[in-house]
Amino acid sequence: MSARTRTVRNALRRMTAATGAVAGAAVLLTGCGGAGKASVPEGWGTLETGSLSVGYPRNEGYAEQPAAERAKANAAVALKEEDGIRTGMVSVQLDFATGVHDPAGAAAAAGAGIGLNSTRRATDDVRLAGPDDAGEAREARRIDYDFTADGQEDTPNRGTPMTGVLVAGVDSKGVPFVVRLNAVKDAVDAEDLDAFVGSITVK
Repeated sequence: MSARTRTVRNALRRMTAATGAVAGAAVLLTGCGGAGKASVPEGWGTLETGSLSVGYPRNEGYAEQPAAERAKANAAVALKEEDGIRTGMVSVQLDFATGVHDPAGAAAAAGAGIGLNSTRRATDDVRLAGPDDAGEAREARRIDYDFTADGQEDTPNRGTPMTGVLVAGVDSKGVPFVVRLNAVKDAVDAEDLDAFVGSITVK
């Protein structure tokens, strides 16, 4: 085999390897928020509503709140209670704002409800899991924020540092939704917050 032939073959091998790496990366990227049902971590439970489903960390002490006990504004809730104090809460609100028809509008309305005692840390576009025919309903916005507890309604003592993440959008029928996870700061790590967002399936 000539030196030129070996050089050409080596170049082809490198190109093939690079193409394979790019293809692998593409698979990883498209696997996030893909079509169908979202992945819920082992040990978690799932809240089901007419617009979406979302996971909650049942293995960390969260339990679904009975419909008769939750606020009327909430379509589903899971709570973590310690010594009678609500240290964590997952909630789903549907049709929570009027005149909202897209993720940007839903995020603006949800963001306005975070409160004056909060600090927004990040806002990102996310693509949720769901059926292919859900179309734009799978597009949503994520807002990460910190705030302090007010000590009301069995929440931690006033001034306790808290953290939260919300995902807002509209379902396939145009109904706006917002999903939140609020907890005592550092009680839920960044990995679980990402898993929470990744567990949402829009309908």
